[in-house]
Amino acid sequence: MTNEQYTTKITPTWCPGCGNFGILAALIQALTQLELSPQQVAIVTDVGCSGNMADFVNTGVLHALHGRALPPAAGIKLANHDLKVIAIIGDGGCYGEGMTHLISLMRGNHDITAIIHNNGLYSLTTGQAAPTTPKGQITKSTPEGVIEEPINPLTLALSNQATFIARGYSMNVPHFTELLVQAIKHAGFSFIDALQPCVTFNKKLLAEQEKKIQVLAQKPKTKQEAWQLAEQTDQLGIGIFWQEQRPAYHQEVATLKQQSLIKQPIDKINIAELLKEFI
Repeated sequence: MTNEQYTTKITPTWCPGCGNFGILAALIQALTQLELSPQQVAIVTDVGCSGNMADFVNTGVLHALHGRALPPAAGIKLANHDLKVIAIIGDGGCYGEGMTHLISLMRGNHDITAIIHNNGLYSLTTGQAAPTTPKGQITKSTPEGVIEEPINPLTLALSNQATFIARGYSMNVPHFTELLVQAIKHAGFSFIDALQPCVTFNKKLLAEQEKKIQVLAQKPKTKQEAWQLAEQTDQLGIGIFWQEQRPAYHQEVATLKQQSLIKQPIDKINIAELLKEFI
Protein backbone atom coordinates (compact mmCIF):
# COMPACT_ATOMS: atom_id res chain seq x y z
CA MET A 1 0.00 0.00 0.00
CA THR A 2 1.06 3.60 -0.66
CA ASN A 3 -0.17 6.94 0.65
CA GLU A 4 -1.44 7.83 -2.82
CA GLN A 5 -3.94 4.96 -2.71
CA TYR A 6 -5.72 6.66 0.19
CA THR A 7 -5.91 10.15 -1.28
CA THR A 8 -8.52 11.61 -3.62
CA LYS A 9 -8.06 14.26 -6.29
CA ILE A 10 -9.94 16.84 -4.22
CA THR A 11 -7.77 19.58 -2.70
CA PRO A 12 -8.46 20.41 0.99
CA THR A 13 -9.99 23.83 1.59
CA TRP A 14 -8.85 24.23 5.20
CA CYS A 15 -7.12 27.41 6.30
CA PRO A 16 -3.33 27.39 5.75
CA GLY A 17 -1.70 26.00 8.89
CA CYS A 18 -4.86 24.24 10.14
CA GLY A 19 -4.24 21.22 12.34
CA ASN A 20 -6.57 19.17 10.14
CA PHE A 21 -3.75 18.78 7.63
CA GLY A 22 -1.64 16.98 10.25
CA ILE A 23 -4.47 14.67 11.26
CA LEU A 24 -5.20 13.81 7.63
CA ALA A 25 -1.52 13.11 6.95
CA ALA A 26 -1.23 10.92 10.05
CA LEU A 27 -4.40 8.98 9.17
CA ILE A 28 -3.20 8.22 5.64
CA GLN A 29 0.23 7.18 6.89
CA ALA A 30 -1.29 4.95 9.58
CA LEU A 31 -3.54 3.15 7.09
CA THR A 32 -0.54 2.68 4.81
CA GLN A 33 1.60 1.24 7.59
CA LEU A 34 -1.19 -1.15 8.58
CA GLU A 35 -1.34 -2.33 4.95
CA LEU A 36 -5.12 -2.03 4.88
CA SER A 37 -6.70 -1.69 1.47
CA PRO A 38 -9.24 1.16 1.06
CA GLN A 39 -11.96 -1.51 0.82
CA GLN A 40 -11.12 -2.70 4.34
CA VAL A 41 -11.74 0.71 5.92
CA ALA A 42 -14.98 2.57 6.62
CA ILE A 43 -14.88 6.19 7.79
CA VAL A 44 -17.76 8.22 9.22
CA THR A 45 -17.27 11.98 9.48
CA ASP A 46 -19.22 14.58 11.36
CA VAL A 47 -20.18 18.08 10.23
CA GLY A 48 -17.69 20.96 10.44
CA CYS A 49 -14.10 21.48 9.37
CA SER A 50 -13.18 17.94 10.44
CA GLY A 51 -16.13 16.58 8.48
CA ASN A 52 -14.67 17.90 5.24
CA MET A 53 -12.15 15.09 5.51
CA ALA A 54 -14.83 12.92 3.90
CA ASP A 55 -13.75 14.37 0.56
CA PHE A 56 -10.05 13.72 0.93
CA VAL A 57 -9.72 10.05 2.00
CA ASN A 58 -10.19 7.33 -0.61
CA THR A 59 -12.09 4.77 1.45
CA GLY A 60 -15.75 4.06 2.07
CA VAL A 61 -16.98 7.28 3.72
CA LEU A 62 -20.29 8.37 5.21
CA HIS A 63 -20.75 12.11 5.91
CA ALA A 64 -23.11 12.02 8.91
CA LEU A 65 -25.18 14.68 10.68
CA HIS A 66 -23.73 17.02 13.30
CA GLY A 67 -22.95 15.14 16.49
CA ARG A 68 -24.15 11.87 14.97
CA ALA A 69 -21.03 10.25 13.51
CA LEU A 70 -20.71 7.61 16.22
CA PRO A 71 -24.06 5.75 15.86
CA PRO A 72 -23.61 4.92 12.15
CA ALA A 73 -19.98 3.98 12.84
CA ALA A 74 -21.17 1.49 15.45
CA GLY A 75 -23.83 0.20 13.05
CA ILE A 76 -21.28 -0.37 10.30
CA LYS A 77 -19.11 -2.44 12.64
CA LEU A 78 -22.10 -4.49 13.82
CA ALA A 79 -23.01 -5.22 10.21
CA ASN A 80 -19.49 -6.10 9.08
CA HIS A 81 -16.95 -7.13 11.71
CA ASP A 82 -14.15 -7.33 9.16
CA LEU A 83 -14.07 -3.59 8.51
CA LYS A 84 -11.82 -1.18 10.38
CA VAL A 85 -14.24 1.61 11.30
CA ILE A 86 -13.05 5.14 12.07
CA ALA A 87 -15.19 8.06 13.25
CA ILE A 88 -13.87 11.59 12.67
CA ILE A 89 -15.57 14.25 14.78
CA GLY A 90 -15.03 17.78 16.05
CA ASP A 91 -15.03 18.66 19.74
CA GLY A 92 -18.37 20.45 19.42
CA GLY A 93 -20.10 17.56 17.69
CA CYS A 94 -18.65 14.91 20.00
CA TYR A 95 -18.53 16.60 23.41
CA GLY A 96 -21.64 18.71 22.77
CA GLU A 97 -24.43 17.34 20.57
CA GLY A 98 -23.00 13.81 20.51
CA MET A 99 -22.00 13.39 24.15
CA THR A 100 -24.53 10.66 24.95
CA HIS A 101 -23.45 8.67 21.87
CA LEU A 102 -19.83 8.90 23.00
CA ILE A 103 -20.58 7.67 26.51
CA SER A 104 -22.76 4.83 25.24
CA LEU A 105 -20.14 3.53 22.80
CA MET A 106 -17.41 3.75 25.43
CA ARG A 107 -19.48 1.76 27.91
CA GLY A 108 -20.34 -0.85 25.28
CA ASN A 109 -16.74 -1.07 24.03
CA HIS A 110 -17.79 -0.89 20.38
CA ASP A 111 -14.84 -1.77 18.16
CA ILE A 112 -14.29 1.54 16.40
CA THR A 113 -11.65 4.27 16.50
CA ALA A 114 -12.90 7.77 17.35
CA ILE A 115 -10.68 10.74 16.45
CA ILE A 116 -11.95 13.95 18.02
CA HIS A 117 -10.53 17.16 16.53
CA ASN A 118 -10.22 19.38 19.59
CA ASN A 119 -9.54 23.03 18.77
CA GLY A 120 -11.63 24.47 21.59
CA LEU A 121 -14.21 26.17 19.34
CA TYR A 122 -16.92 25.73 16.75
CA SER A 123 -14.58 27.08 14.10
CA LEU A 124 -16.45 26.43 10.85
CA THR A 125 -19.18 28.77 12.09
CA THR A 126 -16.48 31.38 12.87
CA GLY A 127 -15.47 30.69 16.44
CA GLN A 128 -18.29 30.17 18.92
CA ALA A 129 -17.59 28.60 22.32
CA ALA A 130 -17.49 24.79 22.46
CA PRO A 131 -17.53 22.34 25.40
CA THR A 132 -13.70 22.44 25.51
CA THR A 133 -13.35 26.24 25.42
CA PRO A 134 -11.48 27.42 28.56
CA LYS A 135 -13.57 29.18 31.20
CA GLY A 136 -13.43 32.95 30.77
CA GLN A 137 -12.40 32.93 27.10
CA ILE A 138 -14.11 35.57 24.99
CA THR A 139 -15.65 34.22 21.80
CA LYS A 140 -18.30 35.38 19.34
CA SER A 141 -20.98 33.63 21.37
CA THR A 142 -19.54 34.61 24.79
CA PRO A 143 -18.53 38.30 24.55
CA GLU A 144 -18.16 38.47 28.34
CA GLY A 145 -16.30 35.17 28.61
CA VAL A 146 -17.30 31.51 28.90
CA ILE A 147 -19.10 30.75 32.16
CA GLU A 148 -18.96 26.94 32.12
CA GLU A 149 -15.96 24.85 33.09
CA PRO A 150 -14.50 23.00 30.07
CA ILE A 151 -14.93 19.28 29.46
CA ASN A 152 -11.91 17.12 30.27
CA PRO A 153 -12.10 14.50 27.49
CA LEU A 154 -9.56 12.15 29.05
CA THR A 155 -11.17 11.89 32.48
CA LEU A 156 -14.54 11.53 30.74
CA ALA A 157 -13.19 8.54 28.82
CA LEU A 158 -11.56 7.03 31.90
CA SER A 159 -14.76 7.25 33.95
CA ASN A 160 -16.83 5.67 31.18
CA GLN A 161 -14.66 2.59 30.65
CA ALA A 162 -13.09 3.25 27.25
CA THR A 163 -10.47 0.56 26.64
CA PHE A 164 -8.03 2.70 24.64
CA ILE A 165 -7.57 6.34 25.65
CA ALA A 166 -5.01 8.65 24.08
CA ARG A 167 -4.27 12.28 23.37
CA GLY A 168 -2.34 13.44 20.33
CA TYR A 169 -1.12 16.69 18.82
CA SER A 170 -1.86 17.22 15.17
CA MET A 171 1.36 19.13 14.52
CA ASN A 172 3.46 16.15 15.65
CA VAL A 173 2.55 13.93 12.70
CA PRO A 174 4.99 11.03 13.36
CA HIS A 175 3.79 10.66 16.95
CA PHE A 176 0.14 11.02 15.95
CA THR A 177 0.60 8.41 13.23
CA GLU A 178 1.88 5.88 15.75
CA LEU A 179 -1.07 6.61 18.06
CA LEU A 180 -3.46 5.93 15.20
CA VAL A 181 -1.71 2.68 14.30
CA GLN A 182 -2.09 1.45 17.88
CA ALA A 183 -5.69 2.70 18.12
CA ILE A 184 -6.84 1.02 14.91
CA LYS A 185 -5.17 -2.25 15.89
CA HIS A 186 -6.88 -2.19 19.30
CA ALA A 187 -9.91 -4.49 19.62
CA GLY A 188 -12.47 -2.26 21.32
CA PHE A 189 -13.38 1.41 21.62
CA SER A 190 -10.33 3.53 20.80
CA PHE A 191 -10.59 7.18 21.81
CA ILE A 192 -8.12 9.84 20.68
CA ASP A 193 -8.51 13.45 21.78
CA ALA A 194 -6.60 15.32 19.07
CA LEU A 195 -5.29 18.72 20.11
CA GLN A 196 -5.66 20.58 16.84
CA PRO A 197 -4.84 24.28 16.51
CA CYS A 198 -7.29 26.65 14.88
CA VAL A 199 -4.95 29.26 13.43
CA THR A 200 -7.84 31.53 12.43
CA PHE A 201 -10.06 31.79 15.51
CA ASN A 202 -8.06 30.38 18.43
CA LYS A 203 -4.47 31.54 18.13
CA LYS A 204 -4.27 32.29 21.87
CA LEU A 205 -5.13 28.72 22.84
CA LEU A 206 -2.67 27.44 20.22
CA ALA A 207 0.19 29.47 21.73
CA GLU A 208 -0.65 28.34 25.28
CA GLN A 209 -0.92 24.67 24.34
CA GLU A 210 2.33 24.54 22.38
CA LYS A 211 4.28 25.51 25.49
CA LYS A 212 2.76 22.71 27.55
CA ILE A 213 2.70 19.73 25.17
CA GLN A 214 5.00 16.90 26.17
CA VAL A 215 5.22 13.27 25.03
CA LEU A 216 4.45 10.85 27.87
CA ALA A 217 7.56 9.01 29.01
CA GLN A 218 5.54 5.79 29.36
CA LYS A 219 1.98 4.49 29.42
CA PRO A 220 0.42 4.79 32.92
CA LYS A 221 0.19 1.46 34.73
CA THR A 222 -2.95 2.22 36.74
CA LYS A 223 -6.12 4.19 36.15
CA GLN A 224 -5.28 6.36 39.13
CA GLU A 225 -1.99 7.33 37.52
CA ALA A 226 -3.74 7.94 34.20
CA TRP A 227 -6.33 10.14 35.92
CA GLN A 228 -3.64 12.22 37.62
CA LEU A 229 -1.86 12.79 34.31
CA ALA A 230 -5.13 13.64 32.59
CA GLU A 231 -5.90 16.32 35.16
CA GLN A 232 -2.56 18.11 34.83
CA THR A 233 -2.86 21.67 33.58
CA ASP A 234 0.76 22.79 33.78
CA GLN A 235 1.61 20.36 30.98
CA LEU A 236 -0.39 18.48 28.34
CA GLY A 237 0.84 14.93 27.93
CA ILE A 238 0.38 13.27 24.54
CA GLY A 239 0.42 9.53 24.16
CA ILE A 240 -1.58 6.53 25.41
CA PHE A 241 -3.11 7.20 28.83
CA TRP A 242 -4.90 3.87 29.25
CA GLN A 243 -5.33 0.56 27.44
CA GLU A 244 -6.96 -2.69 28.50
CA GLN A 245 -8.46 -5.73 26.81
CA ARG A 246 -12.17 -6.55 27.09
CA PRO A 247 -14.56 -8.24 24.65
CA ALA A 248 -15.91 -5.81 22.06
CA TYR A 249 -19.65 -5.18 21.88
CA HIS A 250 -20.27 -7.35 18.82
CA GLN A 251 -18.43 -10.24 20.48
CA GLU A 252 -21.02 -10.35 23.27
CA VAL A 253 -24.20 -10.09 21.18
CA ALA A 254 -25.70 -13.58 20.85
CA THR A 255 -26.78 -13.13 17.24
CA LEU A 256 -23.45 -11.66 16.15
CA LYS A 257 -20.87 -13.80 17.95
CA GLN A 258 -20.47 -16.28 15.12
CA GLN A 259 -20.62 -13.97 12.10
CA SER A 260 -21.45 -10.48 10.90
CA LEU A 261 -24.93 -9.52 9.78
CA ILE A 262 -23.82 -9.31 6.15
CA LYS A 263 -22.76 -12.97 6.26
CA GLN A 264 -26.01 -14.25 7.72
CA PRO A 265 -28.46 -15.77 5.22
CA ILE A 266 -31.80 -14.06 4.67
CA ASP A 267 -33.30 -16.30 1.99
CA LYS A 268 -35.32 -18.33 4.53
CA ILE A 269 -36.61 -15.35 6.54
CA ASN A 270 -40.36 -14.83 6.20
CA ILE A 271 -41.87 -11.73 7.82
CA ALA A 272 -45.38 -12.30 6.44
CA GLU A 273 -46.80 -13.13 9.87
CA LEU A 274 -45.34 -9.97 11.35
CA LEU A 275 -46.92 -7.83 8.64
CA LYS A 276 -50.45 -9.24 8.91
CA GLU A 277 -51.62 -6.77 11.53
CA PHE A 278 -50.60 -3.88 9.25
CA ILE A 279 -52.37 -5.12 6.14
